[in-house]
Amino acid sequence: MNGAASSAGSPLEWRFSQVFGERTAGEEVQEVDIISAIEFDKSGDHLATGDRGGRVVLFERTDTKDHGGSRRDAEQMDYAAKHPEFRYKTEFQSHEPEFDYLKSLEIEEKINKIRWCQPANGALFLLSTNDKTIKYWKVQEKKIKKISEMNIDPSKALGDNRPSPSSPPQLLANGVHDYLSKDFSFPPGGIPSLRLPMVVTSQETSLVARCRRVYAHAHDYHINSISNSSDGETFISADDLRVNLWNLEISNQSFNIVDVKPTNMEDLTEVITSAEFHPIHCNMLAYSSSKGSIRLIDMRQSALCDSHTKLFEEPEAPGSRSFFTEIIASISDIKFSRDGRYILSRDYMTLKLWDINMDSGPVASYQVHEHLRPKLCDLYENDSIFDKFECCLSGDGLRVATGSYSNLFRVFGASKGSTEAATLEASKTPRGSESPGAENGNANDFTNKLLHMAWHPTENSIACAAANSLYMYYA
Repeated sequence: MNGAASSAGSPLEWRFSQVFGERTAGEEVQEVDIISAIEFDKSGDHLATGDRGGRVVLFERTDTKDHGGSRRDAEQMDYAAKHPEFRYKTEFQSHEPEFDYLKSLEIEEKINKIRWCQPANGALFLLSTNDKTIKYWKVQEKKIKKISEMNIDPSKALGDNRPSPSSPPQLLANGVHDYLSKDFSFPPGGIPSLRLPMVVTSQETSLVARCRRVYAHAHDYHINSISNSSDGETFISADDLRVNLWNLEISNQSFNIVDVKPTNMEDLTEVITSAEFHPIHCNMLAYSSSKGSIRLIDMRQSALCDSHTKLFEEPEAPGSRSFFTEIIASISDIKFSRDGRYILSRDYMTLKLWDINMDSGPVASYQVHEHLRPKLCDLYENDSIFDKFECCLSGDGLRVATGSYSNLFRVFGASKGSTEAATLEASKTPRGSESPGAENGNANDFTNKLLHMAWHPTENSIACAAANSLYMYYA
């Protein structure tokens, strides 16, 4: 972390760090290469991205490995001179396009979410999902073994003791060559022409990704979320109407813990848009809805969590209702703070921070797209109003961030009384902390949208995706 700059009072100065897969001017991006998911692991030493082509790409931190000392020593160094650096590690094909013959439905290979699991024995584990199927992957370094020494020099494999071709050996009754009768004896150590490996060394390492489990046939609707429990053994998956609980080791059975499907589908008023486990308490989770509400549930209360422990929603302002009210109220993403005290939510217009002990209203609201309010008709016409922007919090909980159009993202101070607000562009030469591009909506490029981003768990470092490019920033 960059010294005192991480304090709650002083705004951070963001700098460009790295870019992977940057487009050249005018280069056309292939649909399959567009990044659709980003996730840091708990240590922050690994980063995973998923794309619309069903690939998962892993990156690893390199600057902390160069110091020779401990990670703690590395973090105490001056990061103003040395910023976080990542490098490409490996990639693998996680999902393939499928066809559901029973429903005559094409299932895209696009990766919707990635979640890291607990590492073990030097191997990395992660979950990835498309619309219907979740997969559990193990990524491990395999050493390629090579023979470095033989028992004898190959040029001396056949010595002077070999039988002469001019005097072929006699066959005994049992069919064995009678070498001994022709002045040939077994030398010490065996037949000299028998080459045996004496020393095997492991020189090269190769990363191998292996699918350990496939969790399928449990969702009738598109999976929008997966989230790991703090117990390290279970995870949840959510679609529009249900949340299922899985054990990592059991792929053929899951438990339905939330079901909002009405008896008559005509009575359906809202759908589940995102779900997240509490980071500390394995019995608690939250899910958001298309009506702009967040429900906190406790699995200890009942097997099917039809009733919630707490409901977080902001009452509608009188006289503010319009055709777009429900559309823009839909929450596209929720995230717990690292300590589990707060929930951050993103709807189309705003970013809201909720204290889980206070359900009367959010403790803070941040305007992200207020300048687009006059253009809601246009945004509805081109379907941009349905874009699902993600949100993230810093590890210390002092800042929040989310994306916008024109490949911009915004960072806000979350501590009490903070007025920190920075707008940056996903580019090698990002714009400074000006207002979000023009209060006149014309400056917004709705084709370039920054939907996916993640905050490093312990440092002020952000990874965000603009089309097929992965941008990294630090402060």
